[in-house]
Amino acid sequence: MTLDAPLLAPPSAPARGLARYAGLAAQWRDAITSGRWAPGSAVAAEQRLAEQHSAALGTVRQALALLAAEGLIERRHGHGTFVASAIVGAPMLRFFRFGDGAQAPNSAVPQSVVLQRRVVKASAAVARALSLSQPQDVLRLDRLRLLAGAPRLLERIWLRLPECAALLQHPSADWGDLLYPALARLCGVHVHRAQDDIQFAELSKPDASHLGLPAGHPCALVQRRAFDLSGQAVELRHTRGDARAFRYTVEIR
Repeated sequence: MTLDAPLLAPPSAPARGLARYAGLAAQWRDAITSGRWAPGSAVAAEQRLAEQHSAALGTVRQALALLAAEGLIERRHGHGTFVASAIVGAPMLRFFRFGDGAQAPNSAVPQSVVLQRRVVKASAAVARALSLSQPQDVLRLDRLRLLAGAPRLLERIWLRLPECAALLQHPSADWGDLLYPALARLCGVHVHRAQDDIQFAELSKPDASHLGLPAGHPCALVQRRAFDLSGQAVELRHTRGDARAFRYTVEIR
């Protein structure tokens, strides 16, 4: 589907002191971050946008260039301009190689089992990670990821409220094994990018028991912050897995 300019309001003059292209960019930015222009959808041709907004073609191109620089749209040579796609999944398994020969390949989507789902008061660290101005309620998930029935990763996830409150209204069995598509489908929250930080620690006794490992066993700890299209942090995730299965490969050219 090709998206026209937002139709909720007629084209309007930019605010005093705001360049015409910046005003158009602001209008289209709002259409993207509000979900009126869905992730992955095609944007109307530049000429059509210019006609709809009674704007010069150069002005439209400046506005689109600004959105492209912000990562909200992407140009595909020979295909057109598209709203940036949401992340479907950025698999934590890419950091691990389990070599017992019994599990599914690491390219497989791991099964997800939600161990706990509850509303908690954000700690200071969680509040900072989610850019909360003051301590407030967040949704906490404890989740186990399995390959061929074997527990491999333990995750603690904190999600912003009320943005992700719809997850409380649906059984976790209905979410599917990937969280980000569930956030998009049930909450209208589209994860656009994520930052992963990796360090090493030891498993506590409760965490180790979930993974079938002894207490104090070394683990790789991947701490993730995920952001929606507006740049708002919506998720903090701590993923723990056996450090002896950790692998990190990078190609340098």
